[in-house]
Amino acid sequence: MFCAASGACSSEASTTTSASASGDIAPSGSSAEDVKLPPIDADLRPDLAADPPDSGAVEGGETTETGGGTCSEPGTPAASAGCLVPTHSADYYVGQALAYFDTLDVDAPATNVPAYSELVARWEWPPWLLLTGYGKQVMIDTAAILRQGDPSTVPTRDCRYFKAQPFARCRVSFLYAGGSCPIYEEFVFNDAGEMTFIEAWSDVGDLRPTSPDDPWAEAAGFARLSTKIPGLGFADGQIDLDGAAMTAAADADKDVRDFVVRAHDFWGTWLAEYNGADDGFFARGCGW
Repeated sequence: MFCAASGACSSEASTTTSASASGDIAPSGSSAEDVKLPPIDADLRPDLAADPPDSGAVEGGETTETGGGTCSEPGTPAASAGCLVPTHSADYYVGQALAYFDTLDVDAPATNVPAYSELVARWEWPPWLLLTGYGKQVMIDTAAILRQGDPSTVPTRDCRYFKAQPFARCRVSFLYAGGSCPIYEEFVFNDAGEMTFIEAWSDVGDLRPTSPDDPWAEAAGFARLSTKIPGLGFADGQIDLDGAAMTAAADADKDVRDFVVRAHDFWGTWLAEYNGADDGFFARGCGW
C-alpha cells in the first residue's frame, strides 16, 4: 500500500509462494511505456478476437450473476466489473498481478510493470488510507518513491486466477525492516488485459476480509468496492466520475461516494487522510 512502517508511504502485503508469470508481463529492462498487451485469446472469446465489439459485457437482463460478481447494466458504459469475462489466459492474469508486486519489490527489476489502464485506481481498506493511487502515472511514480524511501521485498506470494472478476487475487507478504506485512489483494481487468482496479485489505486477525471457508472471496455478496464502481464492466473499463451512473451509484452507496470524492482530488484527499491517521496505522495493519 502507499504508506508504510517508517511513517513514510509504502506498498502492500499477504502470504504464500506464487505461480509464475508467463512472459506476458514486461520483461526486465523494459519500461511502463514498453508494455505490450497480448491479443485476446480466441479460445476464450472468439467473438472478441474476431471482431471486437463496443463492449465485452455479458448479454442478458439488467442484473446477472457471474461467479462471485454481480453484473449490472451489461453492455453499457455503466456496466459493473462482474459483466466482463476473461479474454486472456490464466497465466496472463497471474503474471500481471506478480508484475504489480514486482514494482514494490526492490529485488525485482524496477522496469517490470503491469499493463495499467490510464485511469487505474488503488483502494486500500482501513487501517490504511483508502484511495492510494489514481491514474497510471501516479501508480508508476508512487512505486518509484516507495522503492527509494521505504524499501520492501515481496518474497511470499500466492496469486491465483478466477473466472469471475476480480480475475487475479493474491495473498502476499511484504517484508520491511520492521517485519512482514500480510495482505489480501484483488485485481480487476478490462477486455484488453489492462489492470483497472486494485483493492487491498490487511490479512491480519479481525482485519482479514475473508473467512476460512471462503479464503478467496468467491461467495456471493463479498464486500468489495471494485464490483460496485460503474464502468469497470465496459470493454475499456474506464471510470467516468461525473457520469449519471456514477452519480446514482454514489447516491446509493457511501463507499462509492467516498471513492468519487477522493478521485476528484486524489492528492489533496490522500494527504488529508495521511495527516489524520494515527501514528501506528500502518503497523496495526501489518499485525506489528
